[in-house]
Parts: sequence; C-alpha cells; structure tokens
Amino acid sequence: MKARITAMAGRQEPAPAGEPARHTTFEDMQALVTGTLIVSLGVTLLGKAQLITGGTVGLAFLGHYVSDISFGKLFFLINLPFYYLAVRKMGWTFTLKTFLAVCLLSGFAELLPKVFALEAIHPVYAAVMGGLLCGVGLLILFRHRASLGGINIFVLYLQERYGLRAGVVQLAIDGAIMLASIPMISWQSVLVSLLGAAAMNLTLAINHRPGRYVAI
Repeated sequence: MKARITAMAGRQEPAPAGEPARHTTFEDMQALVTGTLIVSLGVTLLGKAQLITGGTVGLAFLGHYVSDISFGKLFFLINLPFYYLAVRKMGWTFTLKTFLAVCLLSGFAELLPKVFALEAIHPVYAAVMGGLLCGVGLLILFRHRASLGGINIFVLYLQERYGLRAGVVQLAIDGAIMLASIPMISWQSVLVSLLGAAAMNLTLAINHRPGRYVAI
C-alpha cells in the first residue's frame, strides 16, 4: 500500500540493489504527453513540406495526401489492428500506454494547425528537423515502455526478443514504405524524406540500445 501511494504521488523509492528503477505513474504520464507533443511538431514540419516518413505515420500521411481525411483520424484508425500484437507480445501495460500515446498524437495533430502556422519551410530542413523531433519523441516513449503503435510495436518486440536495434530495423522498414510511395508523391520528395527517416532512426539506433537504459 505504501509503495502504491508513493508511486501515485510521483515519488520514487530507491530500488533494491541490482534491480532497475521503476518509473512512477506521474513520470509515465508526463513522458506520454511530452513525447507525443514533440512528435506532433515533427509531423507538422514534414506535412508542411509534403514529405513522407515510415511506419503507420507514413501510411497516415499517404492517406491524407490522397484523400480529404485528416492525418490525426487516419493515424488513429490505422493503428487499431496492431493492438492485438501488442497485447500478445508486449503485455497489457505496454498496450495501454501505446493506446494513450496514439490518442494523444492524433489529438495534438488535429490541434496543432489551429495554434501553429507555417508560411513556408525548406524541404531539407523540414526533413532533418522533423525527423530529429520524431526520433526524440519516440525515444521518450520507448524509454517509458510505450510506442506510437504499428511498426513501433513490431521493432520493439524484435529488440527485446532478439536484441536487434529498433532504429536499424525501423530504418529498413521505413525505406521500403517510402519507396512504395513513389507513385503518390514525386521521387524528389521521396529522396528528401529518406533524409528525415535517417535522422529519426539514427537517433533511435544511437540512443536506444538494449541494456544501456535500465529504468522501467
């Protein structure tokens, strides 16, 4: 009971020797809000430059470019089938955090254009900065055992099960998704988008290695 009250209050009791420190509920919640806010800004930069990225974010972008449906709505819907995999492979806690993160990003993506406007942005800057912001936001979520659903769930499972770096696997999958998008956007935009995907996934590959970060 004491440990539960302490966790809910946001205070961290020292972990026993040899055990990783656990995040409190407050720490997890602030990480979900902070991470998704950062990603939403990165997504806004990419969208303004009509660029693409990988994973379910990229799929939502493609759907948005060829339809009148907003990115936020598409992103939420595309992620729905992946929650079954999340429950089976990663557990209910991970799945719940991921569901909340997806809801937050969908909401922030709908809200941001109403409070933040860009007149113009260079595609290369949008790709690099957007990729870095998405990478940092995902890093925050990963370190609190959450994700943005879809491909994130799959690559995190591969990292935890087989030790494959999440950033490297995600980069390979994202590259395939962007190459498949050539019929929908120009090949020049695809090449610039690959730069953004590299910035995002290298951020993850360098900073999210198995065993380097032990808090849970």
